[in-house]
Amino acid sequence: MTHAMVKGSNIPLEAGSVRTVLSWSPGAEVPDIDASALLLGEDGRVRSDADFVFYNQPTHPCGLVRHRAKRQDEDGLTDGIEVDLAPMEPAVRRIVLAASADGGTFEAVHDLRLMVYDAAAGEGAEPVAVFDVRPDTGEETALICGELYRRDEGWKFRALGQGYASGLLGLATEFGIVVEDDEGEAEAAPGGPDGLTVPDTPAPQAPQAPPAPASPPPASVPVPPAPQPDAAATVAPPPTVPPSYGYPPPPPAAAPAQPATGYGYPPHPAYGYPQQAPPPAITLPPQGPQFQRRR
Repeated sequence: MTHAMVKGSNIPLEAGSVRTVLSWSPGAEVPDIDASALLLGEDGRVRSDADFVFYNQPTHPCGLVRHRAKRQDEDGLTDGIEVDLAPMEPAVRRIVLAASADGGTFEAVHDLRLMVYDAAAGEGAEPVAVFDVRPDTGEETALICGELYRRDEGWKFRALGQGYASGLLGLATEFGIVVEDDEGEAEAAPGGPDGLTVPDTPAPQAPQAPPAPASPPPASVPVPPAPQPDAAATVAPPPTVPPSYGYPPPPPAAAPAQPATGYGYPPHPAYGYPQQAPPPAITLPPQGPQFQRRR
């Protein structure tokens, strides 16, 4: 059974894999239409630029979301996205299904329709849902046609039809995609029909070898430490000689003569021999005033 969707309506999906197809009527003044998908996390934004699947990045790294090649059949031109819902990682909460116009606005696009198929039913099967997409103003260059989103343990499809006048670039940056040109600005760079590319991840740089250590300075000849004085040794100060203040120093006093001894007996007279005269008394020169006692 095919469900005819209106803007804002939703239906549950029983299929484990779906094929979403955009179709429109070609013409001389009709811009080229491209289908794309954005895998969103819990915060409603992509986790990295790899979550954007479009003509320049046709397959998600997980392999579960794939861009289909453009085709022309009896109903017109088609472009689409295939999604394997059952094995999708839990971190992906929504998958936005978008369309962008290259070379004009959606006002010139006729019979724009989004169809959702059960991928396991084959090419000739009837679609599960059909949504005729009509832009609000006609000035849009990008449209969110619908979305696949988790509900409890399953998936659902919702018809949207939300438009952007900034093209695929504005749509991508709205959900966190970083698109840079050669000058590093967030705008389209040459590459696709409307110039949009996702910047390549810079290749990791090989670790550089550390610089060779400088040659060590020449070894110096060790100098023995100067001998330290022995703390236990003492040096006797030189004898202090008091100044004579201009006077000659006194001669050293002669040692007194020692009387002859009688081995313990007192001296006795020399029995008629003359006795030796006593030595003369020593007279010291007068002392300076600094040595005189003051009265």
